[in-house]
Amino acid sequence: MRTRLLPLLIVLMAAVLLALGVPLAASVAGAQQQKVVVDRIDDTARFAALAQFVTVPSAADASVPSSTDERLETLERELDSYYDVYGIRTGVFYPTRTPLAASPGDWTLPQEGEVRDAFQEALLSRRSHDPQQVWPWQRHRLVVASPVIRDGDVVAVVVTDSPTGPMRSRIQQGWVLIAAGEAAAMLLAIGAALRLTGWVLKPVRVLDVVTHAIASGRLKSRVAVSGGPPELRRLARSFNEMADNVEDVLEQQRAFVADASHQLRNPLAALLLRIELLAYELPEGNEEIASVQSEGRRLAQVLDDLLDLALAEHTEADLRVTDIGALTAERVAAWAPTAEAKGVRLVGDCPATTAWADPVTLSSALDAVIDNAVKFTPEGESVEVTVTADGETSTVVVTDHGPGLTDEELTRVGDRFWRSNRHQNIKGSGLGLSISRTLLAAGGGSLSYERHEPTGLRVTVSVPRSRPAAVGDQYS
Repeated sequence: MRTRLLPLLIVLMAAVLLALGVPLAASVAGAQQQKVVVDRIDDTARFAALAQFVTVPSAADASVPSSTDERLETLERELDSYYDVYGIRTGVFYPTRTPLAASPGDWTLPQEGEVRDAFQEALLSRRSHDPQQVWPWQRHRLVVASPVIRDGDVVAVVVTDSPTGPMRSRIQQGWVLIAAGEAAAMLLAIGAALRLTGWVLKPVRVLDVVTHAIASGRLKSRVAVSGGPPELRRLARSFNEMADNVEDVLEQQRAFVADASHQLRNPLAALLLRIELLAYELPEGNEEIASVQSEGRRLAQVLDDLLDLALAEHTEADLRVTDIGALTAERVAAWAPTAEAKGVRLVGDCPATTAWADPVTLSSALDAVIDNAVKFTPEGESVEVTVTADGETSTVVVTDHGPGLTDEELTRVGDRFWRSNRHQNIKGSGLGLSISRTLLAAGGGSLSYERHEPTGLRVTVSVPRSRPAAVGDQYS
């Protein structure tokens, strides 16, 4: 869940930072350009003031002493100094586009472009409009033009044509600072998102672990109600209450099964004793009394199995490092006489391998599985018991050559009291495999079934090679 929630939060935070950063970057670029434009406006206004009184005498007043040449020289000197210092082309042009003074001296008005447009606008007695925004990746120039007005008439126009390299460099520097700030804010936001998602989802992870533990049979597992949002803490308390109620119900159910089984055994034993006494009064070989005795013994076996099942659900596994090969070989040897009496060959391949298991539980499970295999294998066939191990588990595979089970029957094998309709006449209560599965699950083991071709059933008993993680009563 965290891997799905965290990218969503990161995308949202990135969108917010972009929504703030892009306008800020545009504002920085606009501020830098506006600063340059204001400087150029001030410069053109100063040059316009110098050029305002610079005139070229006409033929009619050529003999009149004038300071025009001195003022013109001052204007040209100022323009040259300005160009040498700032590298900005500057010129004062008559409305006829003839230069009055320019620096560099060979600079003339182009026939088209931004310079011409600014010049034409200044001829209308107003300063040219602010130029369009220049971005760092553009090599445009900034052109500012101001009119030189005397007696209400435009007598000349001052034009500045500025390079934008320094301005674009300053914009880039500002953008780098913004990007660094955005990156730092993004890292901070990611850290906050990690802490936030961890804080929010920690109770969910604990609930998931405890739910799995309870589903695995560790009913004492509970959630520590600490940390996380109030809603999840309330959910944890509700979960613990539910687990307590479920455990109480299951405990009552187990107690009922155990008590019922125990209480019924004495009356049943007395009933079987009376049936035995009654059998002495009847002719020898009476089929009805033999049938009653058989059903009575079967009922006694069912009660014993029910009691074993109730105890199995309540018993914790005594796990220890066990030689699975030696234990399996021992059970094969114990069942060999029974198999031989039925005409079935019981073959064992049991190399030494260790795993974590409860020896009593594993022995009982192997007894149930081998018993079924021998019971359903016809005379002349064989039952193979093989021990294998990989990196995580050790397995005991019991393969028989009996009638096997259908796909539908495979889904139900191991259920309590379930027996195939084809095997109802064979002795058994339908609880042996269920008890074995319950006992194995308490220690991290499992019992699985599959068909063996062409006929038969393959049963696999698996136990972990590493100690199962201990699940305590509380999680935090």
